[in-house]
Amino acid sequence: MRILVALGGNALLRRGEPMTADNQRKNVRIAAEALAPLGREHQLVISHGNGPQVGLLALQGAAYSEVSPYPLDVLGAQTEGMIGYMIEQELGNILPFEQPLATILSMVEVDPNDPAFQNPTKPIGPIYSREEADRLAAEKGWVMAADGDHFRRVVASPRPQRIFQLRPVKWLLDKGCIVICAGGGGIPTMYKPGRQLQGVEAVVDKDLASSLLARELEVDLFIMATDADAVYLDWGQPTRRAIHLASPAALRDLRFPAGSMGPKIQAAIEFAEATGKTAAIGALQDLVAISEGRAGTLVTTAADGLTT
Repeated sequence: MRILVALGGNALLRRGEPMTADNQRKNVRIAAEALAPLGREHQLVISHGNGPQVGLLALQGAAYSEVSPYPLDVLGAQTEGMIGYMIEQELGNILPFEQPLATILSMVEVDPNDPAFQNPTKPIGPIYSREEADRLAAEKGWVMAADGDHFRRVVASPRPQRIFQLRPVKWLLDKGCIVICAGGGGIPTMYKPGRQLQGVEAVVDKDLASSLLARELEVDLFIMATDADAVYLDWGQPTRRAIHLASPAALRDLRFPAGSMGPKIQAAIEFAEATGKTAAIGALQDLVAISEGRAGTLVTTAADGLTT
């Protein structure tokens, strides 16, 4: 099978964990252990989040006043290279020596008229107390939003329209390469008059970009790995229950948080409806079981409603 796995932020940094290189590498090593069995048996494409990393780079850049901070599209490119490097190295240390791996810096086109530019919702960077959030909003003009008992910076998150590097990704897959691409949702770009491509101060949602990538690559299975073992009804309540199988239509009638499970549900719906194949949401450590249909939440047009 050709499988695309979209790694959630927990694969790189856990909530509240210091954003050190050592912590990132430790978590990437854990992710690589879960990915390796799929890499041995299937054509594998890997995408990943970058919210904490791009936010940290933005914060570091803003602290250095000698030059203007780099824009988010450039920081996105930096994190794609950094995280791809770590995934390549840790997977390469597990898989056979001759297994090729490659990271592709992936530009994604967005619509300059996307309403998301007027309504920033995508969290990036570390968590802050209310006092820290108020100070940063005043000093840097950042938009801050509540994240549980804390606050995070939020930026525009326009929908991905097109992924530019599809052909080289396909060429690499045809040669047996494991490909890491569309990291952090890809590098956001748009065309200005005269068909001149330029970067955009935004962050594209990783799951929506991965769903688009999965459709364009005609993958057989699209998995979004997160820190929950499934999608739950009544999350956080004593009555909570996991959804094991769902049709896109049944999921569309439900409401999920825009800052967490919402984009994953939308990404799964779009993939399943467009391809007639299965999208899955589940825990990183369950990747093999998810690929065999034994774990996670499976979203498919073959399902009849919801099975819990």
